[in-house]
Amino acid sequence: MIQVENLSKKYARHVAVDNISFSVEKGDIVGFLGPNGAGKTTTMRVLTCFMPPTAGKATVAGFDVFEQSFEVKKRIGYLPETPPLYPEMSVQDYLTFIARLKNVPGDEIKSRTNQVMERCSVADVKSRLISKLSRGYRQRVGLAQAIIHNPDVLILDEPTSGLDPKQITETRDLIKGLSGEHTIILSTHILPEVEAVCRKVIIINRGHLVATDSVEHLKHRGIGNAVQVQVDTAGNGDASTVRQKLEQVPGVSKVVEKVVAEDRLIFEVESLPDRNPRPDVARAIVHAGWNLLELKSTTLSLEEVYLQLTGEAIEPAAVPVNGSIQ
Repeated sequence: MIQVENLSKKYARHVAVDNISFSVEKGDIVGFLGPNGAGKTTTMRVLTCFMPPTAGKATVAGFDVFEQSFEVKKRIGYLPETPPLYPEMSVQDYLTFIARLKNVPGDEIKSRTNQVMERCSVADVKSRLISKLSRGYRQRVGLAQAIIHNPDVLILDEPTSGLDPKQITETRDLIKGLSGEHTIILSTHILPEVEAVCRKVIIINRGHLVATDSVEHLKHRGIGNAVQVQVDTAGNGDASTVRQKLEQVPGVSKVVEKVVAEDRLIFEVESLPDRNPRPDVARAIVHAGWNLLELKSTTLSLEEVYLQLTGEAIEPAAVPVNGSIQ
């Protein structure tokens, strides 16, 4: 559905995007991540035909973003971080106007407008002026305008910005419900949102592509066959004894104590490349006469992977103040 090949964008002497390539399959939800200034916004502007690339090629639904920009625009719904709203219009009038702009057939405009208002939970304020709406409602009106013409591709930039926790959950469910029907690129700094919604992640840093993979594969990145082991020695040995026993297991490269308490000992056991230590670790614990309480694979959080790849801290999610509903 989306193909990006050797794409570059330069501003004078500054290279914002440097020779990146990736693809997004039809019906996928992809998280597009990177620090501020990494090139995310520039890439999205190229894909939405707001600006041409300096070099390389990008196609959306088979159409070139430079040579066939009008065809691309017809097939894209775009929600920028600040929704493109007209504050002097009512919600219903605005969405009706947008439907006309996006060439929704005349006999479908009313039904389509009502449908997206219900789907985005703004039907209860359809007669209110947009200027009188809270930020959360304005964000949902922005999402409604992005999907009103039923586009093949949705590009969403911080779609839950300004929403309260309940509305964030509802918006995430809505976005997940749109997958399959639409191909979605979601740009956000809220990594739990990516884990909750996205199947695939694309990470860029300083204009370069540094990762493109499924969320689960990324979370296993760089940790080999590490496992977490929880042991109860029943008074027959201490943490040092257990650690030494685990270090003697064939293929084990490192053992790190995580929790030491009277009733349980937890260790992270790392193995050599291409080795699976789980059977031998379990056997060593049982043969020592200890109780094996838990043995599970260890994964990195998406935040840890992000930090490894970019060396940047992420922005914390906004927290509602004084219980206000946005």
